[in-house]
Order: sequence, then C-alpha cells, then structure tokens
Amino acid sequence: MFHLIDLHFQEHTNAIAAFLLETEKGPILFETGPHSTYPYLVEGLALKGYEPKDLVAAFVTHIHLDHAGASWALAREGVTIYVHPFGYKHLLDPSKLMESARRIYLDDMDKLWGDMQAIDADKLVAVEDGAVFEFGAVQVKALHTPGHAVHHIAWQVGRHIICGDVAGIKIDGGPIVPPCPPPDINVEDWKRSIEILREAKPAVLWLTHFGPVQAVGAHLHTLESQLDRYANWMKPHFDAGEAADAITPLLQEMADEELVEYGIQGEDKERYDLANPAWMSVAGLLRYWKKKTDRPV
Repeated sequence: MFHLIDLHFQEHTNAIAAFLLETEKGPILFETGPHSTYPYLVEGLALKGYEPKDLVAAFVTHIHLDHAGASWALAREGVTIYVHPFGYKHLLDPSKLMESARRIYLDDMDKLWGDMQAIDADKLVAVEDGAVFEFGAVQVKALHTPGHAVHHIAWQVGRHIICGDVAGIKIDGGPIVPPCPPPDINVEDWKRSIEILREAKPAVLWLTHFGPVQAVGAHLHTLESQLDRYANWMKPHFDAGEAADAITPLLQEMADEELVEYGIQGEDKERYDLANPAWMSVAGLLRYWKKKTDRPV
C-alpha cells in the first residue's frame, strides 16, 4: 500500500507529493521533493513510524528540483538513490544544475528549492530501462519515459505507476495539463512515453502533482490531447518570432480560462501556478519548436 506524503510546497497542500511504500526489506520512497520541503518529508515519514535513515531506497523520477532536490539529504542518512543514467552525473555533481536554476530563479532560488549538494557514488544507482529491483515480494521496474525530460523514469510496482511528470498534472479535480519546462520537451517522445504507460496496463497512476488517478485510460487520452493543444497553440507565436515575455501572459490567460471552467480559483489556482508556471512552459515549448524547425528563438 502506498502512503502519500504531502510536502506542503510553499506552505500549500496538494502541490508536491512523495510516496512511501512499506516492504519486507524496509520502507522505500518515490520522489524526495525539493530540499526546501525536507522538514515536511521527515514529518511525513515520522507519521508512519520512520526516520529518513530507515529508508532502504529512494527512487526519483527525474532530477528536476521539485522531484529530486532533497535526494542528497537522504543520501547523507545512508539512503541509496535510484536515478536515470542521464541524471546520475548531475546528482554526483549538481553544480551545473544549480547554476542553471539560480540563473532562472534568482533571489527566489533558496526559498523555492533550498540547497542541493553532491551525492557520493556509492549512494547512487544509474538505472537502465526495464531494470527490476526486488524488495522481498515487491518488485520495482524502471520505465524510461522521456518527453518531459530526457532523464525521466516512471516506476512500476505491480499495477501502480509512480509517474513523476510524464502523466501530467491534475490537482484537486482540476484539468490535466502537461508541464513543459525547458530544455527537454519533445512532444513525439512524450507521446511514445504515454503509450508505454498504456501498455503497462496500470490500475493507478501516482502523480507528483498531485496524487492517485484511477481513470487511467481517460486521463492519458486527455493528456495526449492537451499536449497537442499546448504545442499547436505555441506554433504560430513561434512562427511570428514573438518574444517569450509577450507570449507568457497569453498562455497564462489560456490556462486560467481552463481552470475557471473547472471551478479552480484562489488557492487551488496557486497550486497549479506553482506546479506549472506559464513562463516555464513558454520557454520549454519555444525551445521544442526551435529544435523541431532548426530555427532560432
């Protein structure tokens, strides 16, 4: 049985989750959240009777800071971190990752994400596609699922899949949206990854943003449509050579209109904005079309 741990990102509930699974060999964790929410992770573990040092493994879906930013703190407690081979080097030495993030977030960096420090190689496992790890009767299978990030893994445990961002965002009954930050957005790869999820025939998708989804078929169908919608919406703006600063309020308006249709407002809207900032998706989709057409942004 999975236990959802709400990490209270920026003091909001239902924005970022981690997932705890108890096994015969000890508890294992999926996602760590950012380092800024580490106290809430510790608190969530304590509610189940554990300390971070009790974890026998932590599986991260990808190395974006909202998913893996606290992995180093767990590694310091002796926890082994499982990550995509492309993400391995950035957890071994996060200097480039953090330098890039600081350029983006500036003075908000520490408040949003906290710190990230190097993880010793003996606490890191680079995971190939299809690899299976056994914890007593529990098997964890790696599904390489690029599209949102080249270093993305969805983790399958029986008929449950911990999806990271490849299955999109859906918070508090709101719409399903595809988070599209730079630099790796690739619509074609993402669609193939959605098909990988379908072929695994899960009964439940666990979304980091936020929680379990049981209507799997409808969810993945809508996500695929939304991915096309966002990419196709961006194309004429890219073709016209519009600047990101000019496009961002337009994408925000489109996203806000959809949230209103679902009755999402106030704090619920803030959760969506935290999980999927419009300016990040503008940057990611512009980069996607640049790569696809080999034209400068």
